[in-house]
Amino acid sequence: MEELLSQLNDSQREAVLYIDGPELVIAGAGSGKTRVLTYKIAYLLQKGVAPFHILALTFTNKAAREMKERIVTLTEPSKARRLWMGTFHSIFSRILRTEAERIGYSSNFTIYDSADSKSLLKSIIKEMKLDDKVYRPGMIQSRISNAKNALVTWRMYEQNRELIQGDINAKVPMIRDIYRLYQSRCFQAGAMDFDDLLLQTNILFRDHPDVLEKYRSHFQYILVDEYQDTNSAQHLIVQRLAEEHRRVCVVGDDAQSIYSFRGANIDNVLQLKNIYPDLRVFKLEQNYRSTQNIVDAANSLIRKNKEQIPKTVYSEKEKGNKVFLASSYSDYEEAYIVASKIDELRMGEGHYSFADFAVLYRTNAQSRILEEALRKRNIPYKIYGGLSFYQRKEIKDIIAYLRLIINPHDEEALKRIINYPTRGIGDTTVGKLITAANENTVSLWTVLEQPATYSLQLNGGTLKKLTAFKEMIEEFVGQNKELQADEITSVVIKRSGIASELFQDRSVESISRQENIEELLKGISEYIDIRREEGMEQVTLADFLSEVSLLTDQDNNKEENTNKVTLMTIHAAKGLEFKNVFVVGLEEDLFPSLMSKDNPRAIEEERRLFYVAITRAEENCILTYAKSRFRNGKSNLCSPSRFLKDIDAKYLHAPGEVAQDSFFTEREQTRQPAFTSPFQQPKAVEPPITPPEQTAPPADISGLKVGMKVRHDRFGIGEITAIEGNAGNTKATVHFSNFGQKQLLLKFARLTIIK
Repeated sequence: MEELLSQLNDSQREAVLYIDGPELVIAGAGSGKTRVLTYKIAYLLQKGVAPFHILALTFTNKAAREMKERIVTLTEPSKARRLWMGTFHSIFSRILRTEAERIGYSSNFTIYDSADSKSLLKSIIKEMKLDDKVYRPGMIQSRISNAKNALVTWRMYEQNRELIQGDINAKVPMIRDIYRLYQSRCFQAGAMDFDDLLLQTNILFRDHPDVLEKYRSHFQYILVDEYQDTNSAQHLIVQRLAEEHRRVCVVGDDAQSIYSFRGANIDNVLQLKNIYPDLRVFKLEQNYRSTQNIVDAANSLIRKNKEQIPKTVYSEKEKGNKVFLASSYSDYEEAYIVASKIDELRMGEGHYSFADFAVLYRTNAQSRILEEALRKRNIPYKIYGGLSFYQRKEIKDIIAYLRLIINPHDEEALKRIINYPTRGIGDTTVGKLITAANENTVSLWTVLEQPATYSLQLNGGTLKKLTAFKEMIEEFVGQNKELQADEITSVVIKRSGIASELFQDRSVESISRQENIEELLKGISEYIDIRREEGMEQVTLADFLSEVSLLTDQDNNKEENTNKVTLMTIHAAKGLEFKNVFVVGLEEDLFPSLMSKDNPRAIEEERRLFYVAITRAEENCILTYAKSRFRNGKSNLCSPSRFLKDIDAKYLHAPGEVAQDSFFTEREQTRQPAFTSPFQQPKAVEPPITPPEQTAPPADISGLKVGMKVRHDRFGIGEITAIEGNAGNTKATVHFSNFGQKQLLLKFARLTIIK
């Protein structure tokens, strides 16, 4: 026993030894919370508690597996195998299979995954003859999921005037009927979806007290990991099971509560004392991951939050480097600064490998320009928890349209988008097209052009739809001869129906896809600008697609190489750690998000998200922001994130130009309180999809001379090293600190002389 406890620090040992009542373990970043959970379970087993009397709940199978593996090394393997340990969903599905008949199900009920659920919703929407562009399956699925996680059954939904009125205002009044039919069909099929596993467990315990008493007696000790991430349904189940014996230990960190969009409720941690007045709180405050400067910087940031459990996280590691803060003239330059800094650190005394670096961003769309900068420096990278930019569905769909414009005989591109967005051309029709093409050794497009010639057996309605599709593509082909690449892409997005498809609602998923489309338009526009500045006056869509095809070929390289820089969103980074961490895009309306700026509670969650980002770093943390960023179809001036000012300046290393920036001076933030219902349907908005606006012509640069300092919107500050040519063909060679030497055609280059 003593040997087991000797491997813990004082705070960890106290948390492990207390087993007589409700317990909250506040585990600061990098403080060893998993260690406390595993050692507590091992301690209980050594004390003689039967393994089947211990319930340990996690959020991921990986966490449960790692904990069990550690417990095996601390105690007898046979005991570890008999623990009730797993995710909320796996444990409660096990209980539901045993007790299924009590709630009218068979014990062999099916569990619908997300795809099954969405497929059923599509069928119901179609059967109800509803417009699936209004009643979008993804949006409906999200609304039903949110309702279930808030313990709102379909009957309760039908009787809730606020929810019904909200649906009416959002012009989707039939959601309650869809919810009812969806649940009825699931029940008829003997199926539960993932959210039902929590909802039905609550119903089981509510309606059958004897069943609840059975499991209360069974689970004498309850341990829960990442409690700040629990939703209402999970919180209530734990509360019910622990209500009598009250031997419950929850571990978490209120400062890392960042999943409210999934239903997580930080109040489950903050208000736990109200449920258990005799709650013992243990604080794990020693950070074993990061240097002192990184920990101190993170502490100074999170201290600005009002809703929190006070704690002082500290590190006994070396003081380390200060948090480095870099500014750039544009998001384009920002990406190249990151790539340059990675090379600089690798060549330094740290002897870092590529795998020692992570670049974290607020939104997925930010990855495109980072990927480009890393590729240009031959820095290998991987996208964690997501796809490379050009592999994302919405981007691949648009690229398929563009490929078809350049080559209508491209079979894979045609098959991908012939019925996207949905235009009533089903798999059967596509199958007939493929058969006719194969039998006559021609392309699908050739059959589309001359259906009668190839004996295509279709009814008049289907033929009309195929003809409309063919004519739309032909129209695009004609317009491509007159328009620039970014302009024809904008036309495609609007005319094809992609804009209507993706701008139906303001859900997290939809907003991410919208941002990715804007980022694609930006990428095409930048490609044109750069090629023009380099002297290529005619830049075609085919040129851009050739560039993209090379990028995706590299992205699809299956040769596994784990020594790569990791790119990921901050949400995906939670629980991970790297020696060197970059946090990019630290600007107002990006981080914190524009959607949170008028909601004080949402701002606090955004600040917690930034705290999570900083505390992923072990040795070096680099923060970056841009003074201009391409968003919503144009380049916008940006101001540094308010969160940068929240960090105590003594923990920051800010170069001269950064130190003079506006965030070091007092800035007033307008913060209006707002309340958003988890079931409130956002108003559908379809912002205009337009090609990026051209920047106004720069000031007169006729007086350019060798040796002059100039500023470029994308590349930043540089020095002219040579000027050649005359009249409209004059070129300047400019050396930029982050991009090296560039030769620019002056009639297209946007250069400003620095006085």
